[in-house]
Amino acid sequence: MGAGRPAGAPVSGEGLRFFADSMLGKLARWMRTIGCDVEYERSIEDDALIDRALREDRIVLTRDTLLVMRRRLKGRSFFVESPVVAGQLRAVAERFGLDSTGFLTRCLRCNAVLERAGKEAVKERVPPYVYQTQDGFSVCPECKRVYWAGTHREGMVREIERMLKG
Repeated sequence: MGAGRPAGAPVSGEGLRFFADSMLGKLARWMRTIGCDVEYERSIEDDALIDRALREDRIVLTRDTLLVMRRRLKGRSFFVESPVVAGQLRAVAERFGLDSTGFLTRCLRCNAVLERAGKEAVKERVPPYVYQTQDGFSVCPECKRVYWAGTHREGMVREIERMLKG
């Protein structure tokens, strides 16, 4: 996996916080990939989602027309029209001015901001080959997942560029 920019560096959508509804799990993951603060829960009731989004000052991303029409969400939601994740990401990026400057600065699983970690600190948590061949590591302070610039990083960069440009 990859590590992004140093702590404190600007990230995509800085200051914006999102909550993706249960239909948008892939979108949430790709938005995290570019550095966006996106909460996502696979199984959450609409009222609980709205309560949490409002409490945490998050914009709700949804494909649910009934959810987007809820009075409590007025001005705090965005209806995602595309059924395809590339179109979803492009639409959200265009609407909110997102880009890929925060590439791989957030945990893809739990959304926490990644922290730099020294090579010795992760020695027992990565495969021996990775330890021998990589120098830069990041760790999620919440779920403890370790990230590094693996071979699939270039593919992720190309995929993000493709999705954002259409």
